[in-house]
Amino acid sequence: MQVAMLFPGQGSQAVGMGADLVQSFPEARATFARADALLGYELSGLCFAGPLATLTETRHAQPALLVHSLAVWRVLGARGVEPVLVAGHSLGEYTALVAAGVLDFDTALGIVQRRGALMFESGVHEPGCMAAVVGLDLAAIERVCAEVRGLGVCEPANLNAPDQVVISGNVEAVEAALPRLQGAGARLVKRLPVSGAFHSALMRRAGEALAAHLDGCVFAPARVPVLANVTAEPEQDGDKLRGLLARQIVSPVRWADSMRALLARWRGAVLEVGAGNVLRGLLRRIEPSAHCVSLGTARDLEAWFEKNLPPGKPAGVV
Repeated sequence: MQVAMLFPGQGSQAVGMGADLVQSFPEARATFARADALLGYELSGLCFAGPLATLTETRHAQPALLVHSLAVWRVLGARGVEPVLVAGHSLGEYTALVAAGVLDFDTALGIVQRRGALMFESGVHEPGCMAAVVGLDLAAIERVCAEVRGLGVCEPANLNAPDQVVISGNVEAVEAALPRLQGAGARLVKRLPVSGAFHSALMRRAGEALAAHLDGCVFAPARVPVLANVTAEPEQDGDKLRGLLARQIVSPVRWADSMRALLARWRGAVLEVGAGNVLRGLLRRIEPSAHCVSLGTARDLEAWFEKNLPPGKPAGVV
């Protein structure tokens, strides 16, 4: 069975993620066990039991979300469910690259561990913040960002939906932008609980260090198209995908454009593979007629299998 797969990024983590999966599916148990061995600490325990403050730290949240999504993906793959097109939001792009055959699990986890550490360190050395803006178009948001740039970096970072954009930059500049955005007509302006100014110029040093790390990694040609965050275009060349990852950390995530590109190429089933249902909600905001199913728990998977596995065939056969 072929589907389009979407993989969530940072912010979707929650204490308990994956605990039911490892109890129900051997593929999930093997995935978390391998991650624990590679990382040198018990990521599984942090995912299953917290504490939330530690799990939410960028250096832990990023590996946790990658491993959780790949555990779900492996459960799907063992039952014959394969992607025809993939996309991942920010961190989720690394998961998409594994699903597309560009990176193997061990390499992807090593990159993400390094990426999370670099972004965490960047937030410590050059503090920044992010804020969600709902109900205001991108042009109006860009005008407000330009008005406060004398105070520091302030720029659109996540172009999530036509009416939902996340801005990123220095704390002083972003804080100055918030009341201006409300005055311009935004329905909601809210600081996000993140440790840095991700996808902004403040990530430049982290981006340079990540690019150097990526140069030592093998990127194979993608088996299926990957909708890249930076271009919102389907890409399959391994070297090009490597370069786009290096740019991604300092560039806006063009998620709305990516989803439009997905819907232009695929009208079949769309699955959000991993924690939460953020991407399903964004897809509905972008195209209300689009249908997406979020699969992140054993119950989600079992219900979806019951509905979609052909009758009369044993589990594991599609």
